[in-house]
Amino acid sequence: MASYLEHRRACAQKQADLHDTLACVPAFYTGPSTDADTKILALSLRQLVAACLDKSVAPSDVLEAYGKRALAAHAATNCLADVFLLEAERAASLLENDKSRFSSGPLAGVPVSIKDCIDIEGHDTTLGFSANAGKPAHASAPLVRLLRDAGALLYVKTALPTACLSFECSSDLFGATTNPYNPAFSPGASTGGGAALLAWQGSMIEVGTDIGGSTRYPSAFCGLYAVKGTSGRFPSSGCVSCTPGLEAVPTVTSPLARTLDDLEEFWSRVVEMRPWEYDHTCAPIPWSRVDYIGSGKKLKFGLIMDDGVIPPTPAAVRALSEVADALRRQGHEIVPFSPPSPLEGLEIGYQLMFSDGAASILEPRSSGEFVSPALLTVRLILRLPLWFKKLQATFLRWFSRPWGRNDSWASLVEIFHPRTALEERKLIVERAAYRQAWHDAWHREGFDLVLTVPHALPAIPKEPEASSKATLVAANYAFLYNVLDCAAGVMPVTYVDRTQDSLPPDFRQGPAYTHMNDIARAVHDLYDADAMHGLPVGIQVVGGRYQEESVIAGMKLIEHILGIRAASDLSDFARQGSAGGRFVPRRF
Repeated sequence: MASYLEHRRACAQKQADLHDTLACVPAFYTGPSTDADTKILALSLRQLVAACLDKSVAPSDVLEAYGKRALAAHAATNCLADVFLLEAERAASLLENDKSRFSSGPLAGVPVSIKDCIDIEGHDTTLGFSANAGKPAHASAPLVRLLRDAGALLYVKTALPTACLSFECSSDLFGATTNPYNPAFSPGASTGGGAALLAWQGSMIEVGTDIGGSTRYPSAFCGLYAVKGTSGRFPSSGCVSCTPGLEAVPTVTSPLARTLDDLEEFWSRVVEMRPWEYDHTCAPIPWSRVDYIGSGKKLKFGLIMDDGVIPPTPAAVRALSEVADALRRQGHEIVPFSPPSPLEGLEIGYQLMFSDGAASILEPRSSGEFVSPALLTVRLILRLPLWFKKLQATFLRWFSRPWGRNDSWASLVEIFHPRTALEERKLIVERAAYRQAWHDAWHREGFDLVLTVPHALPAIPKEPEASSKATLVAANYAFLYNVLDCAAGVMPVTYVDRTQDSLPPDFRQGPAYTHMNDIARAVHDLYDADAMHGLPVGIQVVGGRYQEESVIAGMKLIEHILGIRAASDLSDFARQGSAGGRFVPRRF
C-alpha cells in the first residue's frame, strides 16, 4: 500500500511540475504561428543550418517557431514528458553571440527532441516509471554533449510507455499519447511521444531508442522516416535501456525525421562529429554517402511479403506491393526471398531478451503501476512452470485445426522461460550461427537490400487491450533485425484506403484466416480498414550490418521512383482522381 501511495504521489507531482512549467512559458509560445514562423518551419535541415550560420535566421527565432508547434502538439496528443524552453533560449543566445562556436556547428539551430530514456543533466530520465521521477541525471549522455557541441537546440523530452516495451504509448506518469492522424490509435511503441511531436512539426529531429522496433513502428504509424543502425554506429552510452545490462540484443539509439533528406543530413552530421571521441560504444566508421539515383545502378532487392509467423494485413501488403512494382518498372530486380527461418530468429531473440525472466525490465515498477498488458502476458508466461508450457505447446500442436496451424505459436510458448548463464551462452552461439546463415543466404542471392513490412498492421488501437491481443510476438517484422543487428529503415509510402484495403466480408471463414495461428488471428481481428482509413502505411528497407548509408540511399531511390510514378500518372489524373506517387504528410 505504501508503494502504491508513493507511486500516486510521484505521478501527481510529475504531472503538476509539467503543468506548472507549461503555464510559465513566455506568452509568445502559446500564440499562433506567424508568417516568419512558417518560413522557418518550411526550411530543410540543410537550409536551416545554412541560414543560422549566415545569420539570416536567428536560433532564438527557430526555437520560437518550433516551440509553438511543440506546445500545440502536446495539447493535441499529450506527447511531452519535460519542457525546458528557457534553458534552450540560453543556448540559442549563446549560439548567436559565440562566433567561433556559431560558425562551426554542423547542427547550428536544429531543434532536436529527446526521448525520456536519454540522460540530460538536471532532468529526469524516467522510462515511464514513477520511481525514476524527481531524480534528475547528474550528467548528460555523450550524445547530448555532442548535439550541443554541434549547435543543436534541445528543448523537450518526449513521453514513452512504462518500461518501454509496448505498442501503446501509455503510463501512469504521463498518461496516454495518441496518434496525430487518428486519436483512437497509438502513435506506435516507446518512441510514440517523439513521433507524435514530429508529425505535428514540433521538432525537426527526434532521438529515440530501438530494441524491437521502437523507432520504426512510430515512424510507420505516424508517417515519418527512421533508420535503426547497427549497434555501435550511433552513440548510445547514457541512453538508458529498458533491459539494463542486456548486450545480446542491444538497445540502439536512433533518430527519426519528418523528411528523408533531414534524416540523412542528421545521420551524416552526427557521424561527421566523430562520435567515437565522445562515446566509447561508437565504432570509428566515417560517413560515406551512397547515391543509387545518380549512379544509375540497377539494384537487386529481396522481398519478404510474409515471414510465416504473422501475415501482413491488406494495407501493408498493398504498400509493399506498390513499391516492388514501381521498382520493377524502373528496371530493378525484385526477387522473393525465403531467408533462414524468421521463427528461429525470433525464438533465439526472445529467449535472450527475457533470459532473466523479465526481472530487470520491471524492477523499477511500483505496486499497482500500469504496464502494457502485452508485457504482463510475457511475464506471466515466463513464470509458468516449464512442464506446463510444454504441455500447452503440445495441446496447441495436437488439437489446433486445421492441423499444424499453431505450430509456430507452440514453438514460441515453450521457449518463453528464464535461462541460466550457461543456457544464455549457448543461445549466443545459436545467434551467431543464425546470423551467419542469414549472411550466407543474402550474399548467395546477391541482394543489395531487402524489402518487407515494418508491422503486420498499419497501426494498433491505443487501448491496452489491443496490444494484449497482439502480444509482443507481433513485433516480429522489426525485432528480427535487432537480433540480426542489421541496419533497417522505415519510410511512409501511402495511406490506408477503406475501399482498396478492406478484408472480404467472409474473410474469417476463408482458408487464409482459418490456417493462421492464434496470434496472427488476433492481429487480423484488430484490422479494420474503415476505422484505419487515412492512417499512414510504411515499408521497411533492410541492409547489412553497418550499411546505414546504403539503407538511406535505397529509401531515397524508392522515394524518387514513387515521384516518377506520380509524374507519369498525371495524364490520368482526371480519370482516376489522384496522381498517387510520393507520400505527402498531413499538416496539423
